[in-house]
Amino acid sequence: MRFLLFLCIMALTSLSQAVVVLQYHHISTKAPRLTSTPPELFAAHLDYLDKAGFKVISMAHLLKLLKRGEALPNQTAVITFDDGYRSIFTQAYPLLKQRKWPFTVFVNSKAHDEKSHLHMSWAELKTMSDNGALIANHTDSHTHLIRRRSQESHKRWLQRRQQEILFAQSRITKEIGESLKVFAHPYGEYDEKLLSQLKDMGYIAFGQHSGPIAKSSHHQALPRFPFGGNYGSLDDFATKVNSLPFPNSRVKVLGPNDSVLNEPELPATVARPVLKIASPLIPYIDNIACFASGQNKIKVQINGGVLLAQAPRALPVGRSRYNCTASAGAGRYYWHSQLFIKRGANGKWLHD
Repeated sequence: MRFLLFLCIMALTSLSQAVVVLQYHHISTKAPRLTSTPPELFAAHLDYLDKAGFKVISMAHLLKLLKRGEALPNQTAVITFDDGYRSIFTQAYPLLKQRKWPFTVFVNSKAHDEKSHLHMSWAELKTMSDNGALIANHTDSHTHLIRRRSQESHKRWLQRRQQEILFAQSRITKEIGESLKVFAHPYGEYDEKLLSQLKDMGYIAFGQHSGPIAKSSHHQALPRFPFGGNYGSLDDFATKVNSLPFPNSRVKVLGPNDSVLNEPELPATVARPVLKIASPLIPYIDNIACFASGQNKIKVQINGGVLLAQAPRALPVGRSRYNCTASAGAGRYYWHSQLFIKRGANGKWLHD
């Protein structure tokens, strides 16, 4: 009976597909290493997608699948860039144009209006748009939207956040033409109210927490795999683009007394949140492992179809994550990433 159940679950798993969204910043060896991918490595990423039989689809295609609730196709990728750096135009664009592959560039409009030498001009962005690229919204000033300013009322804070998005969209529309309502959260930071605002405004939005997109993914906090710095070797890239979501999973973050934490920002009293992933497949998969930012592999408890993971030490101030993976067979891995944001003991944000 157990073996038959295992076969049934594996059959369901074979239907568990996902679109993987790739995120880059600089394609350069001269920019900050943390957010840079060397041009030769970026070219190797594209070669891998081609040789492995991946289909690279447009953002418009992905949005259509998500909005219709359609099955997500296997071995499918979406390519995105954040911040509109000039190296995207000089290094990435020629390679993508040669393959006729669509891609998306999320721009913070202020940098382009001020003619920053690090960023593309509006004319260069328009050239890419005319050749299959989508130019999309990354706010006007690339500010920390979740940070309320000193003496700023709650109402004014919400208005300012909305204006950042609306103004950037208006600049893109004027310079490029009509653009899809697609948004990338600056720094990958968001809160529940911002997600609600974006939904009300008609936006699909992306974070910077890693993982494949599943049909159940939140449409205003979709995951992407960031590459740059230590992330993006060809082996690392291959593992990530072949990842799958945990099948039929339900995810919660727990605080003291099993209280549910809905916001990525942790309460001041919570230093070691518990990640809970429930999936009928969990008892039947091997090599389940979870990792915490700055703490490497952390202890995991399996109770039936429930996985519980908790860092042994307090999470650092700023942004951090739990990443959980498990073998899906045939060289593929289930993957889930959970974002956490933490202020300092004095209530101040990192780098304030």
